[in-house]
Amino acid sequence: MNEAKPPYWERLDPDARSVARFIAETLREPVRELGAEVARKTLATPPSEQPLTPLDQVESLTVATRSGGIGARLYHPDGPPPAAGPRPTLVYLHGGGFVLGTLDGVDEVCRAIAARSGWAVFSLEYRLAPENPYPAALDDCFDAFAWLRRSAPALGLDPDTIAVGGDSAGGGLAAALCLKLRDLGLVRPVSQVLVYPAVDDTFARPSWTEFADAPLLTSKDARWCWEQYIGPDRTGEVDHYAAPMRAASLRDLPPALVLTAEVDPLRDDAEAYAERLRRDGVEVTLTHYAGVFHGFFTEVGVFAKTDEAVAQVARHLRGVADA
Repeated sequence: MNEAKPPYWERLDPDARSVARFIAETLREPVRELGAEVARKTLATPPSEQPLTPLDQVESLTVATRSGGIGARLYHPDGPPPAAGPRPTLVYLHGGGFVLGTLDGVDEVCRAIAARSGWAVFSLEYRLAPENPYPAALDDCFDAFAWLRRSAPALGLDPDTIAVGGDSAGGGLAAALCLKLRDLGLVRPVSQVLVYPAVDDTFARPSWTEFADAPLLTSKDARWCWEQYIGPDRTGEVDHYAAPMRAASLRDLPPALVLTAEVDPLRDDAEAYAERLRRDGVEVTLTHYAGVFHGFFTEVGVFAKTDEAVAQVARHLRGVADA
């Protein structure tokens, strides 16, 4: 980290400062200058030979979608389900600005959620931009949700108790999936878990300026990722499935747990989305995690706040199952 500390530096906790220094030393060029292919190689998380949360059963699956087969992992927690009958499932959508992200990158957090909640976790390898711009990723999520409901009994899962969640871009996709299922009059998830979700394309709220140079995700990199997602040929405004904040109403959406990080350009958008959900009659729990930056949620074993956040998600899911 340079001698001249950024204004937000004193707001980071010791874990976040340590990781921020590491990022500054290893990621010398912005993601937008690296480009998608190099950034993927640079930021890829290798598979762990000894995961922090061992599970007896993790399945690799191929999900049938309109575009062909895509990969997924199903994490089965050890022990009995939290309630009688087949096991509930959380569909987890990884982050990465719609451009980056892999199943390996969220392997540890999926394991931790499964182990602590008693829910199965279904992690999806949706298609990425710019090779597959909007609505490819959302189409994959929509098709995978339908596939999981059809396939649930054969997998030992409850087709009627499926929640959806994700971090960053994955949180935005989770929110969009709930909107699309509602609009089409289809069965909706029982809950949505939105971790610093990407839900707005205006880039106008104060956190976009206040944390423009935040660790891991800067405002300029986030804008670049958005441009890759919507594609170079798109003209005019996008719809509310690309940017859920554009929805005319958020009524009749599933209950939501929304988590935000203090030092994050997306923070104000995510908190504004939570407030809109609440105003439109949706049950919402919003938790702001102080002292950390965008990306902390998936870093199991690195941030103390990660442990707190995963524990909160697990409690939320157990409460949904018991309701």
